[in-house]
Amino acid sequence: MVTIRLYDTSARQIRDFSPLRPGCVSIYLCGATVQAAPHIGHIRSGLNFDIMRRWFEYRGYDVTFVRNVTDIDDKIIAKSAEQSRPWWAIGYENERAFNDGYTVLGCLPPTYEPRATGHITEMVEMMRGLIERGHAYEADGSVYFDVRSWPSYLELSRQDLDEMRQPAEEGITGKRDPRDFAMWKATKPGEPDWETPWGRGRPGWHLECSAMAHKYLGPAFDIHGGGLDLIFPHHENEIAQAKAYGDEFARYWVHNAWVTMSGEKMSKSLGNSVLVSEMVKRWRPIVLRYYLGTPHYRSMIEYSEEALREAESAFARIEGFVQRVVEKAGVVEPAAEVPLAFAEAMDDDLGVPQALAVVHTTVRQGNSALAADDKEAAVARLAEVRAMLGVLGLDPLDPQWAGEGDRGQDLHGVVDTLVRMVLDQREAARARKDWPTADAIRDQLGQSGLVIEDSPQGPRWSLGPR
Repeated sequence: MVTIRLYDTSARQIRDFSPLRPGCVSIYLCGATVQAAPHIGHIRSGLNFDIMRRWFEYRGYDVTFVRNVTDIDDKIIAKSAEQSRPWWAIGYENERAFNDGYTVLGCLPPTYEPRATGHITEMVEMMRGLIERGHAYEADGSVYFDVRSWPSYLELSRQDLDEMRQPAEEGITGKRDPRDFAMWKATKPGEPDWETPWGRGRPGWHLECSAMAHKYLGPAFDIHGGGLDLIFPHHENEIAQAKAYGDEFARYWVHNAWVTMSGEKMSKSLGNSVLVSEMVKRWRPIVLRYYLGTPHYRSMIEYSEEALREAESAFARIEGFVQRVVEKAGVVEPAAEVPLAFAEAMDDDLGVPQALAVVHTTVRQGNSALAADDKEAAVARLAEVRAMLGVLGLDPLDPQWAGEGDRGQDLHGVVDTLVRMVLDQREAARARKDWPTADAIRDQLGQSGLVIEDSPQGPRWSLGPR
């Protein structure tokens, strides 16, 4: 296996990846909390780890990828009260919206996608073990983790416990230390609850992931992922629970950066979110994937319409090359291997921007081969481009994108006929050397959003950037 290097948040440095089991990779990604439909900031995490998974698979690893669903927590219960709807109806509706978002942007389905409410038994077992080991305690029907019982607490976020303030939790009583966190919350009127040895109640957010990771990946696994905002308290508390229980837990911690708007993290609570379901009505899904997936996963993405238009134009250059070679030589299968420079970039902490530069360089070489009527070289470059785009989930010839994001695809034949009629008029003007008329026709087509290219095979049109 070639060495892949990843930035490990716990080590604060890039480390060589060494799997627990040779040839296998186990990944746990904190998935959706389904209190609302996803915005593009939510989906970015799933997309970044989809690219990670694809790269590991390209490198020959057998990947087990777990992405959980948090279908019960304070926010979902609050939404239930606001909307006078069952908590489970809100959760299921938004779980489907998340899955639709992942699918429309080309994310591969996870190996397992467990729901928190399906794993109460595992949570009770973990709490029982932690109480027996002296790391947790029951008070007034709730169960708390005793943070002072675990000397390594805060090793991920590197905070000082004595200087840390734990946000107050409404209605929580019986804590020995205000910084202890709830693993189980005693039942309240009108809230969902489950039976435990300590009374009826519901799970705390942090306990859910520790129990599900243990269930599906065992006491030790390779990579735990999520957004930067989860480092504390969520991931910190997961580590404390799992390790105090006796698990080695995750060996690498990988965190993706946010999508921001005006410098602020995209968030429904701030009113600055952009729903995936609305974005795919305005932008082709493959372009949205390009926009969200091609910056480095540890870099912030500042949302703007201009940035999306730039992404659309950049992808159009790639797609145009693919289409031209297919028209000339038919469908070309992806190369068995990606170019070395692309592989080196991806091996180095998933350096997608550097890898993408190799894609664009190869496209330029392919276009030069087309201009020189070198069919063999153009076909070879397309094979390389398809191999690289396949790793990024951006191959326009992949069945995933067949007919995706129609911008009037059903009308393509009609539009093509009409445009051809106008182009025939332009060709006639050019034949009689009436250059002003020919240029005027081209300009009018350009103003309507079409790009006209003159090739040895005749003029061709495509949709230009918005």
